[in-house]
Amino acid sequence: MATEQRVKRINELLKRQIGQTILEEVDFPKNILVTVSGVETSQDVTHCKVSIAVFPASETKNALAILQKFIYPIQKLVNKSLRMRPVPQIRFVEEKDMAPAQRVEAILENIKIEEE
Repeated sequence: MATEQRVKRINELLKRQIGQTILEEVDFPKNILVTVSGVETSQDVTHCKVSIAVFPASETKNALAILQKFIYPIQKLVNKSLRMRPVPQIRFVEEKDMAPAQRVEAILENIKIEEE
């Protein structure tokens, strides 16, 4: 079992590394923006849930399907780049608290309409 402090450090490390790997390796359609919003690692450091936020929110299922298709190459690159053992097994999940993100999206849409 890992200490709480170690799990927090692992979460931050995984968040940065997985975000960078997704940016470099996964091609999403031009109208989809995907960000890693959080990582929750189990206490035994064998599994982690990676929360993703997708803009627009209507494309979440599509983005999750694309990420699931690339899960093995992403996991392989993360395993190779991190100098820790064990490296947690990655699982992508939808960000639950999307209300702030949807509010920002609505504001951006209003600005776009006003500029036209």
